[in-house]
Amino acid sequence: MPKTIPTVALPAALALLALTGTARAASFPCDRAEAPDERAICANLSLNDRDVEMATRYEILKAVLPMGGRAKLQDDQEAWLTERRACGADVACLKSAYDARLTVLRGVLSEFAKQGP
Repeated sequence: MPKTIPTVALPAALALLALTGTARAASFPCDRAEAPDERAICANLSLNDRDVEMATRYEILKAVLPMGGRAKLQDDQEAWLTERRACGADVACLKSAYDARLTVLRGVLSEFAKQGP
Protein backbone atom coordinates (compact mmCIF):
# COMPACT_ATOMS: atom_id res chain seq x y z
CA MET A 1 0.00 0.00 0.00
CA PRO A 2 1.25 3.50 -0.71
CA LYS A 3 2.24 5.74 2.18
CA THR A 4 0.16 8.68 0.98
CA ILE A 5 -3.26 9.21 -0.46
CA PRO A 6 -3.80 11.45 -3.45
CA THR A 7 -5.07 14.53 -1.62
CA VAL A 8 -7.51 15.46 -4.35
CA ALA A 9 -8.90 12.00 -5.08
CA LEU A 10 -9.76 10.83 -1.56
CA PRO A 11 -11.90 13.77 -0.37
CA ALA A 12 -13.83 13.75 -3.64
CA ALA A 13 -14.22 9.98 -3.43
CA LEU A 14 -15.46 10.13 0.16
CA ALA A 15 -17.94 12.86 -0.78
CA LEU A 16 -19.21 10.67 -3.61
CA LEU A 17 -19.60 7.76 -1.21
CA ALA A 18 -21.60 9.91 1.21
CA LEU A 19 -23.91 11.04 -1.57
CA THR A 20 -24.54 7.52 -2.82
CA GLY A 21 -25.37 6.12 0.60
CA THR A 22 -29.08 6.55 -0.06
CA ALA A 23 -29.04 5.62 -3.74
CA ARG A 24 -31.91 3.43 -4.88
CA ALA A 25 -30.45 1.95 -8.03
CA ALA A 26 -28.27 -1.11 -8.45
CA SER A 27 -24.81 -0.81 -10.01
CA PHE A 28 -26.16 -2.49 -13.12
CA PRO A 29 -29.31 -1.73 -15.11
CA CYS A 30 -32.19 -3.54 -13.43
CA ASP A 31 -34.28 -3.38 -16.58
CA ARG A 32 -31.71 -5.72 -18.17
CA ALA A 33 -31.18 -8.00 -15.16
CA GLU A 34 -31.41 -11.59 -16.34
CA ALA A 35 -29.39 -13.63 -13.84
CA PRO A 36 -31.19 -14.80 -10.69
CA ASP A 37 -28.77 -12.89 -8.42
CA GLU A 38 -29.29 -9.66 -10.34
CA ARG A 39 -33.07 -10.00 -10.31
CA ALA A 40 -33.00 -10.63 -6.54
CA ILE A 41 -30.78 -7.57 -6.00
CA CYS A 42 -33.14 -5.36 -8.01
CA ALA A 43 -36.18 -6.68 -6.13
CA ASN A 44 -34.70 -6.21 -2.64
CA LEU A 45 -33.95 -2.68 -1.43
CA SER A 46 -31.46 -3.87 1.18
CA LEU A 47 -29.48 -5.84 -1.42
CA ASN A 48 -29.77 -2.98 -3.87
CA ASP A 49 -28.29 -0.57 -1.32
CA ARG A 50 -25.45 -3.00 -0.57
CA ASP A 51 -24.76 -3.30 -4.29
CA VAL A 52 -24.56 0.46 -4.73
CA GLU A 53 -22.23 0.83 -1.74
CA MET A 54 -20.03 -2.03 -2.94
CA ALA A 55 -19.78 -0.61 -6.46
CA THR A 56 -19.01 2.88 -5.17
CA ARG A 57 -16.28 1.70 -2.80
CA TYR A 58 -14.83 -0.52 -5.51
CA GLU A 59 -14.64 2.39 -7.99
CA ILE A 60 -13.06 4.66 -5.38
CA LEU A 61 -10.40 2.07 -4.57
CA LYS A 62 -9.73 1.44 -8.25
CA ALA A 63 -9.01 5.15 -8.62
CA VAL A 64 -6.61 5.45 -5.67
CA LEU A 65 -4.75 2.13 -5.59
CA PRO A 66 -1.44 1.78 -7.40
CA MET A 67 -1.34 -0.51 -10.44
CA GLY A 68 -0.41 -3.72 -8.55
CA GLY A 69 -3.04 -3.11 -5.91
CA ARG A 70 -5.59 -2.30 -8.58
CA ALA A 71 -4.94 -5.61 -10.36
CA LYS A 72 -5.45 -7.53 -7.11
CA LEU A 73 -8.61 -5.54 -6.38
CA GLN A 74 -10.00 -6.42 -9.83
CA ASP A 75 -9.07 -10.11 -9.44
CA ASP A 76 -10.71 -10.20 -6.01
CA GLN A 77 -13.82 -8.50 -7.41
CA GLU A 78 -14.13 -11.07 -10.20
CA ALA A 79 -13.80 -13.90 -7.66
CA TRP A 80 -16.43 -12.23 -5.49
CA LEU A 81 -18.82 -11.82 -8.43
CA THR A 82 -18.51 -15.55 -9.10
CA GLU A 83 -19.37 -16.18 -5.45
CA ARG A 84 -22.34 -13.80 -5.67
CA ARG A 85 -23.64 -15.48 -8.82
CA ALA A 86 -23.48 -18.86 -7.07
CA CYS A 87 -26.04 -17.54 -4.55
CA GLY A 88 -28.66 -17.35 -7.28
CA ALA A 89 -31.81 -15.74 -5.88
CA ASP A 90 -31.05 -16.75 -2.26
CA VAL A 91 -31.39 -13.41 -0.45
CA ALA A 92 -29.67 -14.59 2.75
CA CYS A 93 -26.70 -15.87 0.74
CA LEU A 94 -26.52 -12.62 -1.23
CA LYS A 95 -26.64 -10.52 1.94
CA SER A 96 -23.85 -12.60 3.43
CA ALA A 97 -21.75 -12.26 0.27
CA TYR A 98 -22.25 -8.49 0.18
CA ASP A 99 -21.54 -8.09 3.89
CA ALA A 100 -18.26 -9.98 3.54
CA ARG A 101 -17.17 -7.98 0.48
CA LEU A 102 -18.16 -4.67 2.05
CA THR A 103 -16.15 -5.51 5.17
CA VAL A 104 -13.06 -5.95 3.00
CA LEU A 105 -13.64 -2.83 0.89
CA ARG A 106 -14.45 -0.68 3.95
CA GLY A 107 -11.27 -1.92 5.64
CA VAL A 108 -9.06 -1.07 2.68
CA LEU A 109 -10.60 2.39 2.32
CA SER A 110 -10.29 2.95 6.07
CA GLU A 111 -6.56 2.21 5.88
CA PHE A 112 -6.18 4.93 3.25
CA ALA A 113 -8.07 7.40 5.40
CA LYS A 114 -5.83 6.66 8.42
CA GLN A 115 -2.71 7.51 6.43
CA GLY A 116 -3.82 11.08 5.85
CA PRO A 117 -2.51 13.47 3.20
